[in-house]
Amino acid sequence: MRPQSASGWLERLLFHGSLILAALLILIPFVWVATAAFKRRIDLLLGKIVFEPVLSNVEALLFSRGSDFGMNFVNSMIVGVTSTAVVLLLASMTAYTMHRFAWPRWVTPALFLWVVFFHMIPGIVIVSAWFVMFQYVGLLHTYPGLILAHITHNLPIGLFLMAAFVREVPRELEEAALVDGCGPAGVFFRIVLPVVLPGLIATGILVFIFSWNEFPISLNLTNRATQTVPVAIAKFAQEYEIKFGEMAAGALFSILPALVLLLLGQRFIVRGLTAGALK
Repeated sequence: MRPQSASGWLERLLFHGSLILAALLILIPFVWVATAAFKRRIDLLLGKIVFEPVLSNVEALLFSRGSDFGMNFVNSMIVGVTSTAVVLLLASMTAYTMHRFAWPRWVTPALFLWVVFFHMIPGIVIVSAWFVMFQYVGLLHTYPGLILAHITHNLPIGLFLMAAFVREVPRELEEAALVDGCGPAGVFFRIVLPVVLPGLIATGILVFIFSWNEFPISLNLTNRATQTVPVAIAKFAQEYEIKFGEMAAGALFSILPALVLLLLGQRFIVRGLTAGALK
C-alpha cells in the first residue's frame, strides 16, 4: 500500500506542478504587459519591477490628438461581430447539408481536405490577390472588403467545427419535426440550431477571437479610417521611436473583448468542444 500511495502522491504533485507551470507561462507575459501599461518610459527601459503607477500611457492612447485607438476598437468590433455572424450562418448551413442531404460520398472528404488545406495557408500569401481584386471592384479600404476577407479566412475553421456538432444531432428529432409538418428550413432553424447551441457559441467565440487578432490581412486591406486594433498597436513601433507604454496599454485594452467572451461562454466552450468526443 505504501509504494502505491507514494506513487499516487508523486503523480498528483507532477500533475499540479505542470498546471502551475503552464499557468505561469501564460500569466507572466500578461502581467508584464499589464504593468507596462502603467509605467513611465524610464521605468520600462530600466526594467523596474517596483514602480509608481501612472495613467499617462492610457491617456495618450485614448485621448491624445494623434491617436485613433477608439475608432480602431470600433472597427474591430464591427468587422469581428459581422464576419463571425456570417461565418456561423454559412458554416452551420453547409455542415447541415453535408450530413443530411444526398451528396456523393467523395464530396464531404474532398471538402474537408480543402478546408484543412486552405486553413493552413497563411493569410499573407493570398492577401496580395485580395488587394488587387478589391482595388479593382472598389472594396479596398472599406468595411465590406475587410469583412469579406475575414469571412473567407475564418470560414474553413468554422465549417470544420460546426460539422462535428451537427453530425451529433439525432436524426429522430428531425424526422419527428418533418412528420409534424415542419419544412427543411424549419427543421434547421427550429430543431438543429437550438440543439447545437453550445457548439454554435463555442465556434462563434473562437471565430471572433481569430478575427479580432488577425493582423496581416487587416494591415494590407485597410487605411487609417478602417484600421483594426492589431494594426493600430503595431503603428506605435515607428521609425525613430517605439512607444512601449502606449503599445502595452493598447494590448491591455485589446484583451478585454476576448476575455469577457471567454468568461461568459466558458461552459459553452467546454460543452461545445467535447460534444463530438463524448456521446
